[in-house]
Amino acid sequence: RCLDWQAEPRPAPAPVPWGPSCGLKHPPLLCPHLYSLRLAQIPDRANLSFPPNIPRSCGPAQAGRAWGHPEPSLNSQWLSLLLLPLLLPGPPPALGMEDASFPHLGESSQPPPRACPPRCSCPRADTVDCAGLDLRVFPDHITRAAQHLSLQNNQLQELPYNELSRLSSLRTLNLHNNLISSEGLPDEAFESLTQLQHIYVAHNKERGHRTSAAVLPQLSVAPQFLPRSLRVADLAANEVTEIFPLTFGEKPALRSVYLHNNQLNNTGLPPDAFHGSQAVVTLSLSSNRLSYVPPSLPSSLERLHLQNNLISKVPRGALSRQTHLRELYLQHNQLTDSGLHAATFSKLHCLEYLDLSHNQLAAVPAGLPHTLAVLHLGRNRIRRVEAARLRGLRGLRYLLLQHNQLGAAGLPAGALRPLRGLHTLHLYGNGLDRVPQALPRRLRALVLPHNRVTTLGARDLAATPTLAELNLAYNRLASARVHRRAFRRLRALRSLDLAGNQLTLLPSGLPASLRTLRLQRNQLRALEPEPLAGLDQLQELCLAHNRLRVGDIGPGTWHELQALQVLDLSHNELSFVPPDLPEALEELHLRGNRISHVGPEAFLSTPRLRALFLRANRLHVTSIAPEAFLGLPHLRVVDTTGNPEPVLVQLPPTAPRRPRAEGP
Repeated sequence: RCLDWQAEPRPAPAPVPWGPSCGLKHPPLLCPHLYSLRLAQIPDRANLSFPPNIPRSCGPAQAGRAWGHPEPSLNSQWLSLLLLPLLLPGPPPALGMEDASFPHLGESSQPPPRACPPRCSCPRADTVDCAGLDLRVFPDHITRAAQHLSLQNNQLQELPYNELSRLSSLRTLNLHNNLISSEGLPDEAFESLTQLQHIYVAHNKERGHRTSAAVLPQLSVAPQFLPRSLRVADLAANEVTEIFPLTFGEKPALRSVYLHNNQLNNTGLPPDAFHGSQAVVTLSLSSNRLSYVPPSLPSSLERLHLQNNLISKVPRGALSRQTHLRELYLQHNQLTDSGLHAATFSKLHCLEYLDLSHNQLAAVPAGLPHTLAVLHLGRNRIRRVEAARLRGLRGLRYLLLQHNQLGAAGLPAGALRPLRGLHTLHLYGNGLDRVPQALPRRLRALVLPHNRVTTLGARDLAATPTLAELNLAYNRLASARVHRRAFRRLRALRSLDLAGNQLTLLPSGLPASLRTLRLQRNQLRALEPEPLAGLDQLQELCLAHNRLRVGDIGPGTWHELQALQVLDLSHNELSFVPPDLPEALEELHLRGNRISHVGPEAFLSTPRLRALFLRANRLHVTSIAPEAFLGLPHLRVVDTTGNPEPVLVQLPPTAPRRPRAEGP
């Protein structure tokens, strides 16, 4: 992704950024990942003019001398004046009203060709695109008027000062993905680029497999000087170990700096690295070798990426100046409870996103900002959640506690009650044996797969009437332990995932609001109409990897599933296509069964079928009746691979399109 010089779009939840998407504010070729742009052509204007060595004020005598003719006599001069209107195509234009319809005198009416380096493209007078040409030498003949120069994805190893210094109008320089080393980047390389705003020097190192034992020089030292006009600097994915004070310092317009995936330690980042650059809002230092938060970071920061480092503590005061910080990424470090002071985050009054996942925390940190909307604590060693640590976080929307060591005792009743605005709670991969009690009333998504839940009582979910997504997959639920009224209060539930449990029967009392029901990898042996009654909004039903046979599917089972579009019955024990399937069905998955015959009436009830999957059954060449698909005008995919014999399928003709109604 590329960097917007104004602001980077906020992730939700945010991944490690390579940089945000290019916005409309970018000049052409600013984004290193855009290799072609449709640019408007600027028409050249031709003006009526005298020969270049004749000023407009010249009279006929001066004009004659300028053309190399002898001075005419007085009579000749009068004759010239009389004949002049006949020689011109029309009256001369008024001052300031010259038009391209008037050709240059003594010149071609066609504009001169624009100079452009060989093999490159110059879609505009100020744009030179030499990307992806496998260039090994800096191109010649780049116009001095160039403002945007794209050289990414080449084999350049050095930047010649004499060539670069000519381009004083450059605003964007893209050198992404070359082989430029510190030796090939002289200290004075950017000295004359006083208007440069965006520079991309990311990923300048050896690529692919080596063909020899020789190691190419790396970009290990950042340029000592970058122009004061700079707004965006990207030196990511190199081998940088050292930054100088004027690399990023004294840049009042600088807003975004990307240094992730380098070899920086705290020694290589001087304390005054950002002195005089107090407009920086985005700083990425992830995937380096930092052991603590660098001091003297810009107070203007809004996004700080420090993930994938060696940070073991963030003491009090380390972030006291960053009062505008909205997103802080500290995942994949070595943080422990003792490494986070109770006042570490006390000054971060704007913080909305905090990622502390993949550390060594045993408890929820104290002193969390009340402005938090997303708190990521996954993959730590948390054994207990205390309500006191969450008090005041009324605006928290997403709490991620997956892959910790939480048991029933570690999440007591009411522990999450202070989180009144909580929308999503992730608890998968813990050791919970029941649904947490006293959940926030406004909870919309409860994600609990890969726990040890064995029972679902009548009131376990009664306090969350707005729940829209419930995921209890891969627990230990048996049919006898799921109360028939367990879901009765969930009138807004749209997605229910009970896959990977020990259910032998469909649960009773399923909400009529369901759109998706997942029951794969259980022990279902029979289907009856009653549990599916009233599910007239259900669109997707997954029953794969069970023990269903056609004879165990009761008559009328599918009758009320009027909106069902996707039905997955793969990997069961079906010997033929179940009859009376829902009319709205568009996808039918039957792979991995025992189907050996498909009769002519198999799909009479499913005229909207678009895709049919019969892979890995027991079909032979003559197993499918020729007229089986005649009533399926929308059918476009039939998968019969993996059967004992190749099965040729002839798709029905395309349904004729209805003519559009003509207007009055």
